[in-house]
Amino acid sequence: MNVFIAKFEDNLAILREDESWHCVKVLRRQNNDVIIVIDGFGKSFNAKLTQVHEKKCTAILLDEISNSIMRNYYLHLAIAPTKQLDRIEWMLEKCVEIGIDEITFLQCKNSERVNLKLERITKIIESAVKQSLQATIPKINTLIAFNKFVLNCTEQNKLIAHCENSLKTKIKEIDFLNKKNLILIGPEGDFAAEEIELAHQNNFKNLSLGNTRLRTETAGIYVCQAISILTY
Repeated sequence: MNVFIAKFEDNLAILREDESWHCVKVLRRQNNDVIIVIDGFGKSFNAKLTQVHEKKCTAILLDEISNSIMRNYYLHLAIAPTKQLDRIEWMLEKCVEIGIDEITFLQCKNSERVNLKLERITKIIESAVKQSLQATIPKINTLIAFNKFVLNCTEQNKLIAHCENSLKTKIKEIDFLNKKNLILIGPEGDFAAEEIELAHQNNFKNLSLGNTRLRTETAGIYVCQAISILTY
């Protein structure tokens, strides 16, 4: 069954204009058809269409769908976008399917990309949420300078993954359960030494992602998958 993002008002779901257009023009849904609607904040319902129009569809909420995908941890991934944007887009799609709560894009000293199309990224993330039958859309934060970002982080676990030779904690040795977790992933050229030092000054700990050097987007997926397995 198809999933649509909607605004809930009392016992009614109002589909966004883009979702309404897809519902009517692409999927050819009609009055009384039953669809699944989500509000993006964790609620999901079966709903019956009562108004079908390419700019505005409405549906009566029927029974709430039990959300069995609620995770027992919060994962915030802060990552420097890759030069080739399709690589980071692919990573985001997979991370959302596996499980992630918040995404921040970092502007680092060695970054090769200085701009992002957040509208396109938002659509990719929303599509992954619907495809994987989740009801919560991860929070998406715009591009921010690394130095500014690390000064204001309040998560309980604050970790930085980098390629420098130093003492690092293995991901399997960290307790992620029932905590807010923030992991920093650098650009293709890795974090600069002064960025790593600044992270340490702000209580970030070094994180090991294994013995091989990973691409930026691979590291992002590795983190999401590993934490998902360790907390399952």
